[in-house]
Amino acid sequence: MARRPGRGIVRLRITLAPELQLNLRNRMDPTVVMYRPTGPEELALVRSSGFKRWPPRLPDQPIFYPVTNEQYAIQIAREWNVPASGYGCVTRFAVSSAFMKKYPVQQVGGAGHTEWWVPAEELEALNDHIVGLIEVIHEFRR
Repeated sequence: MARRPGRGIVRLRITLAPELQLNLRNRMDPTVVMYRPTGPEELALVRSSGFKRWPPRLPDQPIFYPVTNEQYAIQIAREWNVPASGYGCVTRFAVSSAFMKKYPVQQVGGAGHTEWWVPAEELEALNDHIVGLIEVIHEFRR
């Protein structure tokens, strides 16, 4: 039977909004889990983003440094954030591992004191590659 003109395979092109394209891509990429000790002011800004983004760095903060492990983040929150402000927490979040490949892990003390150094001007790009939400997993008070 001959095909009639106009019938046969139909091809559709669907264009997704940019944020959906990014979400779809991130769901297929493996992720790196990161931790960040956070004080009350930074946490308030994270909360205002719906726990989706880190706030821009202050002028005297040229680097955003998430840490590689929960224990190190706990140590910083307890020893630095709590004495400075009366409150500290540890947050956990995931970032596309493909994005993080350009940031080598830095050892800044003992074997477990490791972190990534993300220049302040690249923080928005990191935020665009967060998969899921930023979670508060520990809280400490004076």
